[in-house]
Amino acid sequence: MKIIFKLGCLVSIALLFSLTSAHITMAADAKATLDTGDTAWIMTSTALVLFMTMPGLALFYGGLVRSKNVLSVLMQCFGIATLMSVLWLIFGYSIAFGENNQWWGGMGKSFFAGVSADTLIGTIPENVFFMFQMTFAVITPALIVGAYVERIKFSAVLLFSSLWLMTVYAPSTHWIWGGGLLADLGWASDALKGFGTMDFAGGLVVHANAGVAALVIAAILGSRRGFPNELRPPHNPGMVMIGAAMLWVGWFGFNGGSALGANGGAGMAIAVTHISASTACLVWIAIEWIKFGKPSLVGIATGAIAGLATITPGSGFVGPVGALVFGALAGVICFFMISVIKNTWKIDDSLDVFAVHGVGGILGVLLTSIFADASVGGIGLPGGISIGMAFVGQLLAAVITVIWAGVLSYIIVKVVQVTVGLRVDETEETEGLDLTVHGERGYDI
Repeated sequence: MKIIFKLGCLVSIALLFSLTSAHITMAADAKATLDTGDTAWIMTSTALVLFMTMPGLALFYGGLVRSKNVLSVLMQCFGIATLMSVLWLIFGYSIAFGENNQWWGGMGKSFFAGVSADTLIGTIPENVFFMFQMTFAVITPALIVGAYVERIKFSAVLLFSSLWLMTVYAPSTHWIWGGGLLADLGWASDALKGFGTMDFAGGLVVHANAGVAALVIAAILGSRRGFPNELRPPHNPGMVMIGAAMLWVGWFGFNGGSALGANGGAGMAIAVTHISASTACLVWIAIEWIKFGKPSLVGIATGAIAGLATITPGSGFVGPVGALVFGALAGVICFFMISVIKNTWKIDDSLDVFAVHGVGGILGVLLTSIFADASVGGIGLPGGISIGMAFVGQLLAAVITVIWAGVLSYIIVKVVQVTVGLRVDETEETEGLDLTVHGERGYDI
């Protein structure tokens, strides 16, 4: 009996220890902990996304303009990058990721209030998350540069970008990524309860917002002298290709980093990003080859950007087959939208921001509702949501985003117009902005 009693005691102690250990383990799992692998990947992604603006986008846009304006484009991209970084600290991050209400995040996190080196967002430090998101806030207004090159005042660029970050970009970010208005569309329909806008890396937040703003400012600013038939072709296609290649590489951080972890989701996002871009390139030059008889370097570079922009919202939701479709449709639709905007609408969106980024981003958002479904290789739609309802939800989010960006961008442009003015004078435009605005030349010839 004594032996049985002792064995019983030992078993009881062992069971108690096991249960206690399991409880401690579960409690530790429930508490967010720093993951150094995730942190290292997001820090790397941050560098990659900043690399997209400086020097990637700057070189891509700089090669597309005339030689007398190349430095002005580089200056606009550089100026926006630095100014948006400071404004992101002052109010942008707080509006986007604060917890005030569904419309905006408030000012509770201005100047990094309440954030320390130990504060976590998931498994990464909040300061790393802040920096990663800052690079998105940098490149989004920089994308708009392509709409107004060769004819805008530098002061107008800085003022417009500042007001736009605060009133368009940051609130839109809060709606989709900060738990705001579009993070759960149940308010629109009971059938959409629990369904949040599927925008993995910025089809609406970045590309649609920038594209719509580009169209608005280009329409109000007016066309360049000689548009559309008397303008010279891009002065440096080689620079365009180098910039596009940098953007492509940086996009791995843009989409892959949006997984906020070093995991299979990030890996798949990078894979589908590359497949979509490659497909769009081939489709784009095939159309050029058929239509004009020659495939161009500028064409293949532009096709790459169209494929990259289009896959952005779906990169965390779709599989390789979906990526092929995204890229193919991006190559066709974005290519023909350039002609529609310039020749039918008569709007000098100089470097095709709306046709490539705006159209591509919206197209990608709508396609995501279809190709996120598990039946076509996606990760699957939220429980109870059909492809049809997902499409309705995505379309609703796109419409709200486009209207908000369009109306607010119009108001901001008008404010800039009556304060510092929008357009340089005729002499400055004729001689080129490099010399007349910045006092420098891109080439000593």
